[in-house]
Amino acid sequence: MQSPLFGYNEQQTQERYSLQNSQMLRVVMEGHDDILARKGTMVAYQGLVEFDAEYQNNSQHRARAYTGEGLDLMRCHGQGTVYLANLAQHVHVVDVEQDGLTVDSSYVLAMDSSLHHEVIAVDSQYGISGSGKYQLNITGRGKVALMTSGMPLMMQVTPDKYVNCDADAIVAWSTGLRVQMQAQTHSSGVWRRRGNTGEGWELSFLGQGFALVQPSELLPPQNAVIGQGLRAQYGMGQQGARAQNQGNVWS
Repeated sequence: MQSPLFGYNEQQTQERYSLQNSQMLRVVMEGHDDILARKGTMVAYQGLVEFDAEYQNNSQHRARAYTGEGLDLMRCHGQGTVYLANLAQHVHVVDVEQDGLTVDSSYVLAMDSSLHHEVIAVDSQYGISGSGKYQLNITGRGKVALMTSGMPLMMQVTPDKYVNCDADAIVAWSTGLRVQMQAQTHSSGVWRRRGNTGEGWELSFLGQGFALVQPSELLPPQNAVIGQGLRAQYGMGQQGARAQNQGNVWS
C-alpha cells in the first residue's frame, strides 16, 4: 500500500512533552512521573499505560459547583507513549515556574501531576463575558499543555507597557500580573456591547509577565454555539446561559 499518509510518521524525540504536529501532543511515560490529562483526549498510545479517573476532594467539588471552573482529569501512568488531542485545537507546551500560570480550565489539555491547581476569583465590578469571573491557578514546577483555537499571540507585559485583551480571546497569563476587568462603557450602558463596535469586556494586565491571546473570541468549539437574537448575545432568554450560549454569558 502506498499513500502520502505514510509521511505522517511518529516524531522521534527524547523530550517528555513534544508535538506530534501542531494539533497533537506526544508524551513519553517512563513509569515514575504521572501526567494528568483532560478526560477523553487520548487518541492513541503505545506500551503499558493505564488511565484512571482523577479523584477530586470535597473542596474541589465545591469550587466546581460554585464557580463552574475546574478540570475533569484522568491520570495517565505506566511506561510508553501517549498521544493527546481535543477537537483539532492547536497545542502549546508551557513550562510553569515560580511565577505560576492563570488559565481558563477550558484551555488545559494536560499537565504534570506534580503541579498544584486551584480555582481563584478575578475581581470585577460586573460579571464578565466569555472567560468568567473565576480562573484556574496552576503553581509549582512542571509542564502544562494548553489549547487554542488557531495560532495565538503572546503579549509581553512590562511595568511601563500594560496590555489590554478581549475577555473572550484571553487564554492564560502570568499569575503575578495585576488584572482589572472593565467594559468600554460606563455602568449605565453595560447592556450594550460598546455601541455598535461589537466589543465588550476586556482585561487590563499590569506588572511583569505575559498574556496569551487566541485568534477567536469564543471558547473552544464545544462551547462556540451562539443563539439567535439580541437576548441570546447577552446570555439571556431561551438561548442564554443555560441553553446554547454557555460560552458567552453575563454572570
